[in-house]
Amino acid sequence: MIPRNASTDHAKGDSWRFAIDSAGLRLYIDIMAEDGKNMFEHELKRLEKRVDALVRVCDQLQDENKSLKQRQDTLTAERATLLQKNEQVRARVEAMIGRLKAMEQGS
Repeated sequence: MIPRNASTDHAKGDSWRFAIDSAGLRLYIDIMAEDGKNMFEHELKRLEKRVDALVRVCDQLQDENKSLKQRQDTLTAERATLLQKNEQVRARVEAMIGRLKAMEQGS
């Protein structure tokens, strides 16, 4: 038979152990929550760096696109000028050929 005091002491011992286990569990949960928070903040910073890098790439691509469009406009205008000059030269050559044939027939 267990004396009444012994069972009460045993119950007190268990509650003390439970209090320590609960405190340890709370500490563990707090540490895990802090680790989770740190991991979240780390991941958030990593994503922020990636977004910043993407923004820089987008800015570079926009600048490059603008430059290429300007270059295309310049080349299109240059091509139009060259086609016009080519037509002028063709007309002058055809006129010279016509005059040469006329001179040849007149001789």
